[in-house]
Amino acid sequence: MTAPPDLSQQRSFASPLVIAIAGALCLSVAMGIGRFAFTPLLPMMLQDGVIDLAGGSRLATANYLGYLLGALSCMALPLLRRNIGPGFPGTAGLVRIGLLLTTLLTLAMVPHLPWLWSFLRFLAGYVTGMVFVCASGWCLAQLARLGRASLGGIIYTGPGIGITASGLVGSAMAAHGQHSATAWGVFGLMAAVLTALVWPVFRGHDAIAAQQPHGALDGKRGSSLGEPTIFVLAYGLAGFGYIITATFLPVIAREALPGSIWSDYFWPAFGLGVIAGALLTRFVPLSMDRRVLLTASYVVQALAILLTLAMPTDLGFVAGSLLLGLPFTAITLFAMQEARRLRPAQATSLMGLLTAGYGIGQILGPPLVALMLQYTASAAAGFALSLEIAAGSLLFGAALYGLLWRFFPAEANR
Repeated sequence: MTAPPDLSQQRSFASPLVIAIAGALCLSVAMGIGRFAFTPLLPMMLQDGVIDLAGGSRLATANYLGYLLGALSCMALPLLRRNIGPGFPGTAGLVRIGLLLTTLLTLAMVPHLPWLWSFLRFLAGYVTGMVFVCASGWCLAQLARLGRASLGGIIYTGPGIGITASGLVGSAMAAHGQHSATAWGVFGLMAAVLTALVWPVFRGHDAIAAQQPHGALDGKRGSSLGEPTIFVLAYGLAGFGYIITATFLPVIAREALPGSIWSDYFWPAFGLGVIAGALLTRFVPLSMDRRVLLTASYVVQALAILLTLAMPTDLGFVAGSLLLGLPFTAITLFAMQEARRLRPAQATSLMGLLTAGYGIGQILGPPLVALMLQYTASAAAGFALSLEIAAGSLLFGAALYGLLWRFFPAEANR
């Protein structure tokens, strides 16, 4: 997940708080339903016998690949707008289109068409990547224009809200013996309702302007090639490190805690952690070195993963889920602020590279799990090894930020 460049100069007549809440609901649809609803539904699909773990890994990979391409394609929006002219929809229009498509693609998962599911999940990933970039950029631009940029943290509670809501609804349906097809239909209806709620806010058809993000952080206009290269690698490790747990958490919990009545609620706990972390970022001073904050965030996520291995109990999984979610959006925010410091004149390009690195990390996670499950003695052993690798990758990423902090002092760039 990455923070977008400021893509829009479009105007809204809504109040700043309404704009921030609308942005949060957009991300709830895009991330909580279009992207991550699959996580609480995977155990139900396995129970229904419509998919196996290898197939689940393929669907997850298809979705993450689509998300990567969707987010990156937004970098071409200014060029498309200039070449096509007024006929090309503005950013608000693209958000509306994306929300409609997310709803339709979610509902399209209801029929039993397993040969089509990978393609549908790929398209859902592409559309949600576009919605994330466009909705975030449009809302942040409106808040900045209205002098209420501090409300931006509310927008990034959206993924957590969507994850929590979809997780609770999925858990309730599973407890009442509902099938996964019914759950996909319910999630599609939830997306439709949320889309209708935010529809009036996202209006306007002005030109999309490619601008550099504005912020209090600044830096020199160039830095060595090694610094951004290490930065992109470290950020990519965050995508790889969290995605294994984020994709398979309910399944892992059921393997570790057979018969537990709480296993379906660990995913909503992750969502609550995401919400809390997004709100807490509003209180972090801009003067703090973002690489130190990223190091701490990676360590927290690594410890969260290791906690579930060291303490495979209900309490251990609840604490681990909350800790894993806490830095989820904070990592994105801090990384984008660091990109602005490193490349103030070319921040958008560096953000695109970060998006690519993060997306590639996410894509590699589910196939690793499939490989571990194939070559270990049991599903529990395969998941445990996958989680150990994920935690190790996060600690390695934290070490890379430590190297950046040690050998590339931020003061030299200010």
